[in-house]
Amino acid sequence: MFGVVFPDHSYPLDATAFAQVAPNSWALDLSTLSLAAAPRSAVVFLLPAAAAALPPGKAVAVYFQPAANRPFAFLGALGPGRPSASLQLPEAGDDPEPPVGPAKLGVAVEDAAALPPPPDEQRAERVALRVGENLFNFMQSFCGADGGKLVVPTDILDRWFRKFQERAKKDPAYLKTFDF
Repeated sequence: MFGVVFPDHSYPLDATAFAQVAPNSWALDLSTLSLAAAPRSAVVFLLPAAAAALPPGKAVAVYFQPAANRPFAFLGALGPGRPSASLQLPEAGDDPEPPVGPAKLGVAVEDAAALPPPPDEQRAERVALRVGENLFNFMQSFCGADGGKLVVPTDILDRWFRKFQERAKKDPAYLKTFDF
């Protein structure tokens, strides 16, 4: 039904490498793979017959648990419109408790409508919000009030964008401040 490849770490693994943990859920214990190093990404894919057989409104959700004492994190979903994905695997994090136990990759057939947006889409939304806040604050410094409306110079977007580009050229780390 599905498979996974850990780039630079493994050959393709099919669903038989996963243990079925519930009727529609499977888990792969990464400690069983004899990997030289912890993988940073995974390419997860649906086999053509599985993509075609997936019931309408369902998706194959992909999760990752960096250690047994950490929660599973949603990475993304596969379906007929997106039969494969390259997904970044999160680290165990800054939790004061050290990571215990093996990392696991989880796969489950779930209702597509109930799944959250993938982390990369969430990140893009956060970055867009921060850039918008930056623009709004810049515009406020030039505006006047007219009956509850902001009145700004007509070239305000050009001025803001030039300042934004100049600052990014001077300090490449500046753009990273827009990500949480």
